[in-house]
Amino acid sequence: MKDNKHEEHWIEVSLLVNQELAEAVASTLSEIIPGGVVLERIVDGVFPHELDLEVGPVRVYGYLPVDNNLEERRDKVMRALFYLGRISPIPDPVFSTLKGKDWATAWQKHYRPIPLGPRLIVVPSWLENPAPERIPIFMDPGMAFGSGTHPSTQLALILLEKCLAENPSSEMIDIGCGSGILSIAAVKLGVFSVLGVDTDPDAVRIARTNAEINRVDDRTNFAQGSVPELLRNDFQLSQASLITVNIIVPILEKLFEEGLRETITPGGNIVFSGILEDQLASMLDLLTDQGIKLRNQCQQGEWIALWGSREGK
Repeated sequence: MKDNKHEEHWIEVSLLVNQELAEAVASTLSEIIPGGVVLERIVDGVFPHELDLEVGPVRVYGYLPVDNNLEERRDKVMRALFYLGRISPIPDPVFSTLKGKDWATAWQKHYRPIPLGPRLIVVPSWLENPAPERIPIFMDPGMAFGSGTHPSTQLALILLEKCLAENPSSEMIDIGCGSGILSIAAVKLGVFSVLGVDTDPDAVRIARTNAEINRVDDRTNFAQGSVPELLRNDFQLSQASLITVNIIVPILEKLFEEGLRETITPGGNIVFSGILEDQLASMLDLLTDQGIKLRNQCQQGEWIALWGSREGK
């Protein structure tokens, strides 16, 4: 009989906040909670196309492992929420104990396959592909670094598919690759070889694991670095006809300052996401300054993704 004395336990951290605070709370907690956080909004009697119009409380939650760092992490959670609460009132979080098997179920019951664009579908790693006519990308939503559930990742995948349908590419560089989801999708959409780079070594490790799960590890390579390392020729590629960047605007602006445009071959394409609606005008100005012509854009809620092409030499 299995000895249950050492069964793994977890602490669920949960709080209910208004919709305006949800992203800020999630961002704050995700820096402390190892596996990332979930934003859950429960609505009834609403058609899918009306979801973005629905307002109401959002449950933000995640899980802390019961280990030697538990109390330190709990203190960090309380301290971070205290400082955030000085800007706008935030309720105290609820801490609940879960056994290992309950934690796994708690993660999994919230996730379903997500069809995106005409051909792709993001499938939680424990499920079979329910749509054989679509190309599956198997991901674990319990991991940090991007699992396909955030609008910015979904928009990047949709534009990536559109871009490759019109402009097939043999090579791609995925800057800030995170979980590797865009790299994996690119290979499954026909790109022969992809280099993914990220400054976080944990992201690089997870991307490699996800590539193996999706059986594209022979056509992907993940390494620690970013634009400066690419332009220094630290990797097998310094330029590609297709670049993807799913990252927030302040970092994206810094990447352009570091020479992001030079990683795109002349006439090549770049797909980037992570842009909020009120940041769009400044991003379009930046593209013009960089000699990148806007080809397409798509939006989900307040999030926007852009596809542009490098003009000139």
